[in-house]
Amino acid sequence: MIYIILSICCSVTVAILLKLAKRYQISIIQAVTINYLAALTLCFLFFKPDLKLVTTSAPWPVYITLAVLLPSIFLFLAASVKNLGIVKTDIAQRLSLFIPILAAYFIFKEDFNQFKIIGLVIGFAAIILTFLRKQDQKDGKGNLHYPIMVFVGFGLIDVLFKQIALYKELPYTTSLFTVFCLSSVVSLLIVIVLLISGKIKLQLVNVVCGLILGFFNFGNILFYLKAHKAFAENPSTVFAAMNLGVIIAGTLIGVLTFKEKLSKLNYVGIVLAIAAVIFITLSQHVVR
Repeated sequence: MIYIILSICCSVTVAILLKLAKRYQISIIQAVTINYLAALTLCFLFFKPDLKLVTTSAPWPVYITLAVLLPSIFLFLAASVKNLGIVKTDIAQRLSLFIPILAAYFIFKEDFNQFKIIGLVIGFAAIILTFLRKQDQKDGKGNLHYPIMVFVGFGLIDVLFKQIALYKELPYTTSLFTVFCLSSVVSLLIVIVLLISGKIKLQLVNVVCGLILGFFNFGNILFYLKAHKAFAENPSTVFAAMNLGVIIAGTLIGVLTFKEKLSKLNYVGIVLAIAAVIFITLSQHVVR
């Protein structure tokens, strides 16, 4: 369980860092670029990817799509944390699991049992209730597109990573290294364009923040993979503990530390989100 706890801590820490970015005037795109360079270095040191295999056999369309999506969705994640807070952003990210589940049904023709259907219904109700707000709240309706993009973006990323996991010609860690490499290139190109246009300036604080962000971002992946290895015969345990842990920890930190305001309906939505994850996890144990 120590790997799951460490993965949860790393995941929530990333959200906290993004929450603090505005306070310390951090350039998110610069930090994200350094983040991928740091994660790329750590991935090379820990996983020892076989780069020769990439040149001979690799699903390049999936790699390139992920390379564009990852830095882009990171910016939406930061904007969502900034405008709507850690609680709602974490829930949007965790409930994005419904997209690969729906893809499994409509694209891969997977059979659904009652637990999974119940989980999906509860999950969609949770999404609605979690983002309901009073009309006088400052975050306004216009900012709802941030968590929606987080929801859709992370769902698509999950589907693409699952495709990579199913690709037997290459080890998953080698694919991960390649995706990080391409993502850092895309991020760097964005930074160069913004620098030339004069919209941003290079600052040391962004490099420091990016290194810290990259450390925890990679830590989340590393410990998540180690947890799956430790619970190889029961992967749903990792899935449930990770998603539930992030929702609960993110809620506690958002409300207690950053004083994020939630309505009673929002709290009902959080409870339903937890229930949805539990039902989907139970669905993995039902014999078809």
